[in-house]
Amino acid sequence: MQHSAFKFLAAALAVAAPSVDALLRFSCSSLVVERLDPLVFPGASQSPHLHQFVGGNMLNITMDPARHDIGSEATCTTCTFSEDFSNYWTAVLFFRARNGSFHRVPQIPNIGFDGARNGGMTVYYTPSYNNQKVTAFQKGFRMIVGNPFYRTAAEAAKNRQLTFTCLQDLSTRTGETADMPKQPCPAGIMANVRFPTCWNGKDLDSADHSSHVAYPSSGTFESGGPCPASHPVKIPQLFLETIWDTRKFNNKADWPTDGSQPFVWSYGDYTGYGTHADYVFGWKGDSLQRAMDANCDISCSQLKSQSISQGSQCTQSQKVAEPIDGWLSELPGAMQITGPQPAPSTDGNTGGGSGGGATPTTPGGCQSAKWQQCGGNGFTGCKTCASGTTCKYQNDWYSQCQ
Repeated sequence: MQHSAFKFLAAALAVAAPSVDALLRFSCSSLVVERLDPLVFPGASQSPHLHQFVGGNMLNITMDPARHDIGSEATCTTCTFSEDFSNYWTAVLFFRARNGSFHRVPQIPNIGFDGARNGGMTVYYTPSYNNQKVTAFQKGFRMIVGNPFYRTAAEAAKNRQLTFTCLQDLSTRTGETADMPKQPCPAGIMANVRFPTCWNGKDLDSADHSSHVAYPSSGTFESGGPCPASHPVKIPQLFLETIWDTRKFNNKADWPTDGSQPFVWSYGDYTGYGTHADYVFGWKGDSLQRAMDANCDISCSQLKSQSISQGSQCTQSQKVAEPIDGWLSELPGAMQITGPQPAPSTDGNTGGGSGGGATPTTPGGCQSAKWQQCGGNGFTGCKTCASGTTCKYQNDWYSQCQ
């Protein structure tokens, strides 16, 4: 590992967050890219939109914590700390051409992590702030941050620190925005996801996979903000960075004719306000707590590690086999773009702008406030499609209208 590069990044981050004492930072190569979501749609053979997964090879259509100990049962991980068999996943970024076709945007490794398979993600666990200890996540813990239905700045403000960085070079760590960058980014677009840092101390999960955790009641994790009384237990700040290599799509002659940005997320979001990420804990034994107690900074002698090339050998085949590369006529899963719609281009093809400002709905008008989850797992919202539409997929967990 390139320790000097890590220290450079740590120093840069410390400037922005001087109260942070240490950063456990490591690479997780790509495990698989496919239309699966074992947290929101457990047991479903496919999920509505495409995700990129990193971490342990226990990833499956169901990951029931009552039946499986991920940290003990997994046999390999794509992460360089080899005791981390957790799974981390986010949506996938696509470039949309003027003719309406889509091309998946590749990923590139972060500073110090050259050779990471398909770019992967950079994972951080911040163990302390203001020298206060944190309680590591427990066996069976999982959580989600963000909401794929959000399309406005007001909605996105409900979650803190889910941002994008227009990279001038790989070391850029300023200028974060809550929405997608509006101009070509010379070194790509980095998606930044910071999970909540306060836990209610009793529930390893919740019906919406998010209400058992919370952000500080004021300030931020980095500034030492206090946890709310409802969520008094301080947990590590889990932070994910993914660098999307948008460089080959930077020719503005290929962008929408109104000059707006051309990238769309796999769940049909052109704004970026719907960014979200999922986490299923899978560290072996008490390894994460040991690392947090030791206040590990970049490297960690308390943890076992492996090389990036060793981690990159841990892979999975798609369980949902479908085309995801090359030029596609539609997003995988036939996901439709919802929310603020691109303005029509003057040449008659689909352009990019902010346009109509429609209220977010699921494809076909099946309105659902939470995750397009029409029944199942404690959610009793929308269960049928709007008049004149049909359900493309339907089971105990969700339906997708078309």
